[in-house]
Formats: sequence, structure tokens, C-alpha cells
Amino acid sequence: MRITKYTHSCLRIEHDGAVLVVDPGAFSERSALTGADAVLITHEHFDHLDVDRLADTLGRRPDLRVYAHPDVLPKLTAFADVVTVVEAGEEFTAAGLSVRAYGGQHAVIHPEIPRIANLGYLISDGAGSVYTPGDSFTVPDQPVDTLFVPLNAPWLKLSEAIDFVRAVRPGRAFALHDFLLTETGAQVSDGHLERLGGTRYARVAPGTTLD
Repeated sequence: MRITKYTHSCLRIEHDGAVLVVDPGAFSERSALTGADAVLITHEHFDHLDVDRLADTLGRRPDLRVYAHPDVLPKLTAFADVVTVVEAGEEFTAAGLSVRAYGGQHAVIHPEIPRIANLGYLISDGAGSVYTPGDSFTVPDQPVDTLFVPLNAPWLKLSEAIDFVRAVRPGRAFALHDFLLTETGAQVSDGHLERLGGTRYARVAPGTTLD
């Protein structure tokens, strides 16, 4: 797998000529969806799902498949015929890659803000795996080679991100959900994760490809 990290929470995964994109939201680059065969949506928030951009991509690639929790379907009514509903615990194949969905709920932002559905996805090509949790700290029950850890959001604090990395125990970890941080703030968080996460950790620039 070749994994390209785009701005904020968007990942592009290429394998055997196929392209899988996770969370192409409003902050991510349009180029992330170029040539996409399948898209995974963790939840409905705009920074993870840009409906207009997805519709534009479908206009060019009508065979594109979209996978999302049933609660996201009201956002996708314009192209519901290409959407496959996914629940936590289900396993499926997308763009030739094995995917297992985890979680079910978005992390708590505030007790007075209703929680929405959220899925984390463990993606594997048989030789390696990558896990992206969406807006949650759900720990998968299978080994993870590459973990993307949320770095900054209204729903998290840094100690939770550190404990999440420790619980997953991946071979390596990279920052996700980092667009709202200043560079100074990101460097502070990076330092703590490097020291306390218990694995190799890095925050990479948008457009960086990882093998």
C-alpha cells in the first residue's frame, strides 16, 4: 500500500492500480479524489465529507463506490445508488483492499451536543494494515501497522491521543486531524507524542506519501 496523507483527515491509499480515499472533507485537496475507485466516510461532519466534491468526482467516475454508516445516508441522497451501508463490526472489500469497520459513535464534544455515528476503518492489503479512527479513539481488536492518530479537535485532549497510541500499539503512528492547529501548537503536541506514545511517531506535510 502507498498511503498519501492530505490536509486534515483525508487519506489516499493506492494498491495494485486501485485507489481508496478516506474522508475527503472540505479542508482536503481536490486532487485526493483523482482516479478514486472507492471512498470511505467515517462520519458526516464537513471536515470529513464534502458532498459537492464527491458529486463532482462521481460525474467523472460513475463506477465510484462510497461506504458509510447508515446515519450518513441523508447527506448522500443525490447518489444513494452508489452507497454501501456499513455498520461497526462489518468486513468488506473496497478498491481491492480488505476493510473492517469499528466503533459506532463520535467522541463526546460536550454533553449538550448530541453524538452522531462514526466509524473507524482498519484497511489491509494482506501484508500490512492502516487504521484511521475518524473522530473517535476506538481501539481495534487486530494488530495495526500504521496508525493515524487525531492530534487536535474540539472533542479531544492530548493525553487521550497519547493513551490511544499506547493502547493500539502500532508499528508506527502519524498525525491526523491537525488542520486547526498552529505550527507552534502542533510542535508542542508532536513532542509529547514522540516521547510518550511508545512507537515511532511523525506529523507529515500534506501530500506526503508513505510506503
